Amino acid sequence: MTSHPLSRRNFLSTTLAAATGLTLPRFASAADKPNSVFNGVRIGCITYSYRSMAKTADETLKALLEDGLSETELMGGPIQDFAGIKGKATDAEREQQLAKCAELRKMFNDAGVNIGIHKMGFGQSDEEIDFSFLVAKALGCTGVTTERNAILAKRVAPFADKHKIWVGFHNHTKNLPEMEYHDPIFELGEYIGLNLDIGHYVAGSKGKSPIPVLEKYHARITNLHLKDRTADGGNLPWGEGQTPIKEVLQLMKKEKWTFPAEIELEYKIPEGSDAVKEVAKCVQYCKEALA
Repeated sequence: MTSHPLSRRNFLSTTLAAATGLTLPRFASAADKPNSVFNGVRIGCITYSYRSMAKTADETLKALLEDGLSETELMGGPIQDFAGIKGKATDAEREQQLAKCAELRKMFNDAGVNIGIHKMGFGQSDEEIDFSFLVAKALGCTGVTTERNAILAKRVAPFADKHKIWVGFHNHTKNLPEMEYHDPIFELGEYIGLNLDIGHYVAGSKGKSPIPVLEKYHARITNLHLKDRTADGGNLPWGEGQTPIKEVLQLMKKEKWTFPAEIELEYKIPEGSDAVKEVAKCVQYCKEALA
């Protein structure tokens, strides 16, 4: 059995030089950088949450910093835009793209943000699948996430084992983790894991708590997605739905689990607000839940 997916590395770089010359907040010291680790629980954000206002890597990093987040699951768009990743490429072009990914990692790390997970997709060929894991390494990720699919899991498992990078398969409402017996997807590879979306779990199970899933599969969880949904499927501002976000976070604190819990903004943004402001409300909700 491997060690836990996210306990094998220091998730915030402390050895990098001063930030690059982008129009981003400057930090005088490490103490001034964002810190969204609350009582030992790593709170982050999947950057899909900023889809309405941040497209580039610069814009995405700025949004994360405004929300005081030191952890992220980075979507493929900003990565591909920054690194110039566009379909097939020569070996020399791939090397250049990976160098740009390392530069992107440095930019985020220098600002105090860890790219723990990326969600860029795998492509169709073995070369493309392997490259996705190389991107993860260049970014400093411990895992990549994708939508749950047993056929894909079997295909990527050898690459995950080779690179020792986890693949977290994300559940929606109709492909929930198996609870009656051991989920067969985990038998496909040592680094096949679960990106557990607790809101989708509540909606898909008609109101069941996701806590038993965490208790059963915590050693295989790469990261959580936090959102508040009802048993009939609605997405609501946090605290208005049926998802036990607070209880899940308190369990993570009690058990000292090291995988991050990523905010995913899916409810309708109120008039006069924006994604950064709404994510900030979710960050505060997490902070209070873990006080």
